[in-house]
Formats: sequence, C-alpha cells, structure tokens
Amino acid sequence: MVTKVTDSIIYVGANDHDIDLFEGMYKVPNGMAYNSYVIVDDFVAVMDTIDIHKTEEWLGNIEEALGGRGVDYLVVQHMEPDHSASIKAFVEKYPNAQVVGNVKTFNMIAQFFPDMVIENKKLVADGDSIDLGQHKLNFVFAPMVHWPEVMVTYESTDKVLFTADGFGKFGALDVEDDDWACEARRYYFGIVGKYGNMVQNLLKKVVKLDVQCVCPLHGPVLKENLAYYFNLYNTWSAYKAESKGVCVCYTSVYGNTKQAAELLCRKLEEEGVPKVVCTDLARCDMSEAVEDAFRYDTLVLATTTYNADMFPFMRTFIENLVERGYKNRKLAFIENGSWAPMAMKAMKEAFKNSVGIEIAENNITIKSALNAETTAAVEALAKELASAYKEEKPAEKAKKEEKAAPKKKFVCKICGYVYEGDELPADYVCPLCKQGADMFEEKPIEDAKKEEKAAPKKKFVCKICGYVYEGDELPADYVCPLCKQGADMFEEKLD
Repeated sequence: MVTKVTDSIIYVGANDHDIDLFEGMYKVPNGMAYNSYVIVDDFVAVMDTIDIHKTEEWLGNIEEALGGRGVDYLVVQHMEPDHSASIKAFVEKYPNAQVVGNVKTFNMIAQFFPDMVIENKKLVADGDSIDLGQHKLNFVFAPMVHWPEVMVTYESTDKVLFTADGFGKFGALDVEDDDWACEARRYYFGIVGKYGNMVQNLLKKVVKLDVQCVCPLHGPVLKENLAYYFNLYNTWSAYKAESKGVCVCYTSVYGNTKQAAELLCRKLEEEGVPKVVCTDLARCDMSEAVEDAFRYDTLVLATTTYNADMFPFMRTFIENLVERGYKNRKLAFIENGSWAPMAMKAMKEAFKNSVGIEIAENNITIKSALNAETTAAVEALAKELASAYKEEKPAEKAKKEEKAAPKKKFVCKICGYVYEGDELPADYVCPLCKQGADMFEEKPIEDAKKEEKAAPKKKFVCKICGYVYEGDELPADYVCPLCKQGADMFEEKLD
C-alpha cells in the first residue's frame, strides 16, 4: 500500500490477513499492519523494513514511491523481526544505502543475520541527527520500549514522530475500526505494559518536541487530536486507571462461583457503579481480560480452590497482571471451597509485592454454593465497592479543600503534565497534550512535600537497557530486573 503521509513522507507498508496469532499468542481477527515509511528529499530515507511474509510487496511499494530513485539511508529503529526481517533483502536491492542504527541495533543485526555483511553502516548516538536536505532526522533513544535497542525519530520539518512500536495497535489498515483505543490498549498492555517506567522516560523527552503527526510501526498514522493518544499513553505507562469501574474476573467448575460473580455484577449495577465488566477467564481472550484489568480502577477475582491453590486459569491471569507491573488498584476476592478453601490466600500471596494495592474489607468465602449468609456478603461487597463512586457531600468536599494548602505546581487535567513556577501563564500551552492554561489545576502542597521527602538520594542506570535503580546505594549483588545484568553494568546518574 502506497499513500502519502505528507508531501514528502510516503507510507509503504503492508497489511497481513494471513496471520492468526501475533507474536504467537495474541489473537488478531482483523489482521496486522506492518508499517514502513519513505522520506523523499535531496537524500532518501526509508524508515524500518517489514515482516518477512511481506518483503516483496514492501520492496515493490518502495520502488513505486520512488519512481526509480535510489535510497540513501535505511533507518532501523527496532530489531523485532516483524520490522527487521527484510533488512537483508533491502541491502541486496539497495547496496549503496547506509544502514542507520545504534550499537545495540548492529549487535542484533549480526545475531539475526549471521551471514550478512553490511558494508555501509552509519552508527548514531542518542541526540544525533541526519540532514536529508529540507528534512532533518533527530534520533531519540528509547531503551526497553520494549527492546533495548529501540530508538524513535523526530523529523523536525513536517514535525513527524516515528515511534517504533509506540502508539501501535492490532489490526490491518484496510479494516474499518473507529475504536482505536480498544486494540491499542490490548496491544500496549500485552506487549509494552511491563515497561511503563521506560515509556514515561520517553514521554518526558517527547514533550519537548512539537509533534504534529505520529507514525507508528503498527496501526494508523495519527494526525488529529494527538492529546488524546498522548494522554492515554501517559495514563497507561503511569499504571493509572483509565476509567472508573469494576472488572469482575472469575473461574468456575460447576457454576457456583460463576453464580456468585454474576450476582455481584448485578448488585454493583444496582448500586450505580458506572461500568461493570464480567469475564469468564476459562473462555475469554486472556489479553482482553488483562486489558480490562488495567483499564478500570477496581478488580474482583473469584475462583474455586483447586489442589489447595487457585484454579489454573486464574493463576495464569494473575501472573499476566503481576508480570506487567499491576498496581494502584483496589482488589476484592471471592473464593469457593467445599472443605478447605485456600484460593483467597493464594491470590493475596500472588500480589504481595504489588505496589499501591488496596484490599477490600468484605472479601467472601463460599463453601460449595451460595446461601443466605454468603448472598448477604456479596451484597455487602457490592455496597463497599460502589461507595467509591458515589459523590462526596458538599460539606465534606469543602472541608477537604479547605484543609489542603495550595502549592505552585500546576497539573494538566488531560495528560498529567506538571508545570512548576510562581504562577501559570495565562497563554501557557501544555507541551504534551496541547491544552491551554484553563485545563491546569494546582497541586496540593502536601503532595509536593511528600514527593520531595520520598525522593531517593541516588539513581543508578543500567548501561545495557537503561533501567533506573533508585536508592541510597546500589547493592553489590543487585541484578537488573529487565536485562539480568549485574551491578557492574550500572553507573550513577548525575542530575
């Protein structure tokens, strides 16, 4: 498919409707899009290659876009094979083109293509740039978003940000899809979700750029209402709830636990909870259940006791959440056991290292089937959870506001960006979501003091993947949780 993004930037990617599982696990009923772009100027640059199944189509698209012109640069932002598998074919067709990447990029190229020799390499560092004529490519490293070699590229003339896997989504581009967020959310939490801190680091760099267009490696080019997309990424990567609501996920063998979960959902709706989602973990698309768990601010887990533990589908689900850094949510538990209920203990144990988890008071133990007592317990849990969504009385709200002293930190209500200063200029525009000063509100002084008090004395950065360890000292036996390198591969970051 060949289409114009701007007068000088041309889309040359391809749609794949033959794929059923992306990365071998994510169902993609609407296929996938593998995106690549050509920038035509005094010098020609191709942004990334494409999956091996679409190599010939992609090369044909480039040829069509260029009308016989050669290529000067191939920029490799990400080495996952769905974006890099066609490098060898490209080099064979355009041997004079320089392959642009960082040290980690070329290390991985050697791993994926051990027999390929690249004669024309252009090694770039974070902050380097390439002039194409009227256009300039500025490279911004994004380690562990979600591989260590990842970088994004800002083209400063058309103000286009090429975001690698960032802002990607499931689905081919020739399938009509008005709900970008649904499949983008599932994509983010499934693939990138573990690396929220690294996404936050990248967003801090991006806010300094004037971005008018986003060109991801999956999904559509984004030009309108960019604040919406940046705000979602800021929310997701900060592990904040996107929507108010309760996600109820259950497993059931003979239907009794299912009955309790469905009763809770009905009671929650009767109590006025804004959104209630009910999911059978044995029959759902697990990635969609994970998506919902991250989307809403409250999660209820209901499962049978199985071999003195929890049911296997529930264990898999919780492992998916914990692996991706699930935190800052309210949790409630329902267990069922005919003689020795143990599921609740196992579920709580699974979240023991999760941060910012609030456990409900009215957790429920069912022995075999619902009775009058446990039905009443379900109703009590519904009332407890629903209370969080009821509006405060005006007097209580005013009392809280009176108690909170103002602080000169102003927070964007759309994306969370913080402006610091004596006053917020009346004509100020948020660099992240482009909203005006009327969308900012002051941050309480107590919150600011707590943040200052909690600030670590030192930061240590992994030289391999960029992971940041915060603390007074780095333990000698510390192992990076991302790339598994030892303490000797960390260096102190000086602010």
